[in-house]
Amino acid sequence: MRIATITNWAYGATVCLTIASGVAMLMASNAESVERQAVEQRYVFDQLTEEVEVDAWALSDLARLYVIKQDPAVLQSHRQKAASMAKVEHRLQKLKDVGASDEELALLHKGLQVADALQDEQQTAIAHIARGEQAQAIALIYGDLYENELEQVQSQLDHFRQMLDRRAQGAIQDAVEKSHALRTLSEVMVGLTALMFLFVLGFILKRRVLHPVVRLSDVVNRLASQDYAVETPDYRQIDEIGDMAHAIRIFRENGLVRQQLEKERDAHWETRALLARMTQRLQGCESFEDVLNVAQLFAPNIAPGVAGRLYILDRDPWQMRCAAEWLNPQGEPDPFHPDQCWAVRRGQSHPPVNGEPDITCYHLPDACANQTLCVPLIAQGEAIGLLSFQNITPEMAPSRAYLELMAEALGLALANQRLRDALLAKALFDPLTGLRNRHHLEDALHTQMSQAMRSSNPMSCLMIDIDHFKRINDRLGHDAGDQVLKSVAAIIQRCVSDKGMAFRYGGEEFLALLPDMDEAAAFACATAIHTAVRSLTLHYELTEIGPVDVSIGIASYPQHAQSDNLLRAADVALYRAKELGRSRIVSFGMLEAG
Repeated sequence: MRIATITNWAYGATVCLTIASGVAMLMASNAESVERQAVEQRYVFDQLTEEVEVDAWALSDLARLYVIKQDPAVLQSHRQKAASMAKVEHRLQKLKDVGASDEELALLHKGLQVADALQDEQQTAIAHIARGEQAQAIALIYGDLYENELEQVQSQLDHFRQMLDRRAQGAIQDAVEKSHALRTLSEVMVGLTALMFLFVLGFILKRRVLHPVVRLSDVVNRLASQDYAVETPDYRQIDEIGDMAHAIRIFRENGLVRQQLEKERDAHWETRALLARMTQRLQGCESFEDVLNVAQLFAPNIAPGVAGRLYILDRDPWQMRCAAEWLNPQGEPDPFHPDQCWAVRRGQSHPPVNGEPDITCYHLPDACANQTLCVPLIAQGEAIGLLSFQNITPEMAPSRAYLELMAEALGLALANQRLRDALLAKALFDPLTGLRNRHHLEDALHTQMSQAMRSSNPMSCLMIDIDHFKRINDRLGHDAGDQVLKSVAAIIQRCVSDKGMAFRYGGEEFLALLPDMDEAAAFACATAIHTAVRSLTLHYELTEIGPVDVSIGIASYPQHAQSDNLLRAADVALYRAKELGRSRIVSFGMLEAG
């Protein structure tokens, strides 16, 4: 039974008892009113009868005094007293209206008749005095008959008061008993009401409310502190406590769901922050190695527990090459043709939906093919790489969007790096020969010279010029001249290789910086270049280009020049070689010796 039903029944019983107690109290109050009325009636009757009795004696005294003295003032007083007594008698005649009984009224009426007879006799005596018959008047009001009537008035009024006292005493006794009984009944009902209230209060509070509320209060406090691991009590009764327990269970379940959503939201925000940070780091990368380091650092944090590899598309040969990996993915990172990956073919992540049958990529090992996600790296509508993730589960569906965002950021970074390298190559390398150009020379010379000065090591410079290059252009054309330039540049690059740096200085002139080489070592390198060029056999279409020779000037630091005039010294030596007939090697030291 619900607490509300129990409370309603208890409330109804309490109301009934309260009403009954109120009625008893009203009846007790009515009994007290009867008692008061009886007392008031007794007081009124006593007062009136006493006035009649006193006035009767006072009239008799005034009448007798007038008969003896025959004083008109006394007669006037007698008349006034008679008039006032008449008013009292008139009031006594209406006592029936205030509760006098018939027997009491009969006694009172008889007494008043005797009092009226006395007044008649007094008027007769006054009339005798008026006729001068004083003796008759004295005999009338001093006679035994008059005394008996006067005593009879007092006796009747005394008897009336005695009857009135008995009746009033009986009414008061009955009213007191009735009032006491009704008050006792009212107190009993009030006591029953209090007992019922205490019973209901104790039953509801202790048995049905207090203990469950204490447990529910503890649960609510723990839920308020977001401790959703607390177990809610299982109150199945159909009452308010059961409703509260059910509401708290729903609140806990909603709190668990909300807590899970908050964790997922925080994880999403953390992943977004990682993606934003990775994007910022990618914007600061200056090489492919920087991009790969960023990918290896952030990928395991963006997708925890997901192993993966980053492939880059090489154009020569045309294949996907593994450039980075993390969390030890299965299988070997062997290169593969781009057509072996469906993600690269389609230009979209593959497979499109987890858990549904779909064709697997051919480059994946069979052991993990069903738990792998391939995301192409697209830049300007072209696939330039691939992200391959392993250990993908259906629960990671929300993270798939982040993996695709990471692939988009990496693809853009790789494309920007490829574009940057291409622009750098165009800015620093000669497009015809592949050697570094004159713009690159300035930075390289400053760097190498500073290092040589710090380490006190020698440094040499070769200035190389193709002899009679203009004749080749004039005779065979610029295409033939370009072929000669590329062939000579290849020889210079091969001879210098890892020993130094080769540059196209301008036109048919080349330059080589040889760190850690003195004049003798530089001369040996120049000799190798000169000999290799002379042994060239070049043809342009069906025509033999003919022998090609070069003139080389050598200058060394610190033997021949200081840091700021090394190139000038090498140029002077080259100019001297041309003056001596070309196709020769001249060192700046030879000029000083000559």
